[in-house]
Amino acid sequence: MDTKNEIIKEQKKELRTKVKKKISKLSRRETEESDKKILHQIKSLAEYKNADTIFCYVSTEKEINTIPLLQEILDSGKRLGVPKCTGKGIMDAYEIQNLEQLKIGSYGILEPGEEYDIILDPTEIQFAIIPCISCNRKGERLGHGGGYYDRYLEKHPQLERVAIAFSFQMLPEVPTEPTDICPQIIVTEEEICYLTD
Repeated sequence: MDTKNEIIKEQKKELRTKVKKKISKLSRRETEESDKKILHQIKSLAEYKNADTIFCYVSTEKEINTIPLLQEILDSGKRLGVPKCTGKGIMDAYEIQNLEQLKIGSYGILEPGEEYDIILDPTEIQFAIIPCISCNRKGERLGHGGGYYDRYLEKHPQLERVAIAFSFQMLPEVPTEPTDICPQIIVTEEEICYLTD
């Protein structure tokens, strides 16, 4: 018999498949236009402008493209930390000075190469940009399922957290578990949504 937890996990799996399928149907023009608008929205945030040190995920092919954003952060003179998986379910923020320091990691995701080993002190990070598959105005966020960001953010609750998503990824209901960490801001190509605890 299914437990409540197993039902939620199955709901998450189904929603991930559904949203990823929708993303895959977007044209290059649609994604590029949305990516630009989201980058503009991020840059307009006071939280972004006031942050000296930013943590931002490195996008894969089927995610909102963060590469221009990473370059923007570096060009602005801010310190940039990007995720690197250091063990099963464990992730740290590694500082990089340029995008050439990113290499294909063990999960096929760009991350700092072995020769770049500056781990950012999480207390120095003011602003964290995290991925999401789906989210809503209650702050519920569905990630990719590895729990890396949830574990990292749980240890460092002081971080200002913003999730970026296409507008169609905003849904009324998102299946979540107690361990899922909510963003404080959601940015899409159409809106900036501030969430209250």
